[in-house]
Amino acid sequence: MVRSFIIGVGMTPFIKPRGARQTSDMGLEAATKALIDAGITYDAVEAAFCGYCYGDSCCGQRALYNLGMTGIPITNLNNNCSTGSTALYHANSLVKSGQARCALALGFEQMRPGSLGSNFPDRVPPLAPWGIATSEIEGGTAQKGPAAARMFGNGAKEYFQKFGGSYETLSKIAAKNHQHAFKNPYSQFRKPWTAEQVAQAPKITDDLSLLMCCPTSDGAACCIVASKAFVHAHNLENQSIEIVSQSMVTDTSTTFESRSAMEVVGFSMTKNAADRTFEAAGIRAGDRSEVGVVELHDCFAANELLSYDALGLCEHGKAADFVNDGDNTYGGKFVVNPSGGLEAKGHPLGATGLGMHFYVTTQLRNWSGPMQAPGLFGIADKRGKYGLVHNIGLGGAVIVSLLRRPEFWVDGGADGRSRLGYNHAHEARPVTKADVEKARAKTEYSPFLLEQAKL
Repeated sequence: MVRSFIIGVGMTPFIKPRGARQTSDMGLEAATKALIDAGITYDAVEAAFCGYCYGDSCCGQRALYNLGMTGIPITNLNNNCSTGSTALYHANSLVKSGQARCALALGFEQMRPGSLGSNFPDRVPPLAPWGIATSEIEGGTAQKGPAAARMFGNGAKEYFQKFGGSYETLSKIAAKNHQHAFKNPYSQFRKPWTAEQVAQAPKITDDLSLLMCCPTSDGAACCIVASKAFVHAHNLENQSIEIVSQSMVTDTSTTFESRSAMEVVGFSMTKNAADRTFEAAGIRAGDRSEVGVVELHDCFAANELLSYDALGLCEHGKAADFVNDGDNTYGGKFVVNPSGGLEAKGHPLGATGLGMHFYVTTQLRNWSGPMQAPGLFGIADKRGKYGLVHNIGLGGAVIVSLLRRPEFWVDGGADGRSRLGYNHAHEARPVTKADVEKARAKTEYSPFLLEQAKL
């Protein structure tokens, strides 16, 4: 099987939903940055996978046609909150199979304010069984708050009942994320709330405050995946990050038959994906010592708590101790969500997973500036430590990725920072028409479409 590498990344700031930008324009910005970062034009892309949850058919084509109409396969995807990483999973699989040398994964979302809902009220939603299972777990009594928040809050409550922990534990998790986001220019919220302020924020459910919950967001992110031969042909040894292993799993019968709130929100689904990914990387079962930085799916502080355990970052049942010991932040065992996580940086569903891979890729390049996790390099293995990505969508799917510098990594020379003219890992700038001209296809493109783009 062909080895695969992330060679280019780009994203927009994640912003409050207010209809300020269309998905085609946000997608154009993220993809343009990723192409310039990689030092290639759209002509080199042989296939694309585009993820979004709220949009009409062929939104992917509409965004990418701005960069070229080269006739490549473009596939549109919707996998709930794991949509972005699902797009990357398929781009990565195509490259690993040898069917493409270079594939692009793009995700974007233009959302409505407020809690998530269905766009199709005339039919039973696919998540209806999750709602029924949640109602049964709650004893059939009416509970406060949106369904998703209740589901994840119930999962944390079950964890606390079994293993210990409290509302204060969730407050510490959320405060850590908001404090991380203070240094992230792409983040939707950048106020470093304390644990006390998080705890005292208005309650969304009986178990979660407002500041423990992710917001809805608009935004886009893009990753370009290429083969080892492509990396060498384009002299990208100084910025290519290998996708060492990656797994995508869906639910098993445990989700419902266990009658467990933790399982309704995918605890075993996450564990299964993590175990497969670490095994595929040749890492001893249960060993997480080679991981240095993590971006995981904290749609609610409750899910970050559950994910510590399911991903194996702490001993089973010890997630609360993991938080209390500070092992989830700078100075601890791992830096978890240096971006600020979904709770602070935002959650535009189609872009979220690709944004996670953006942050881990730039961490492993050592480009993250004030967000940079310490201790990733300078170890016995010259490849440094792994970066771990975890993205979950109820309904459901989990993607877990392990990224690392390759053995042929070299420092120095022209890279994405010099090509863009700034370090986009920790500086958010819009793209210009000159940027688009640099990234677009050189023959098959439409000036008619480019005239309509709003940068």
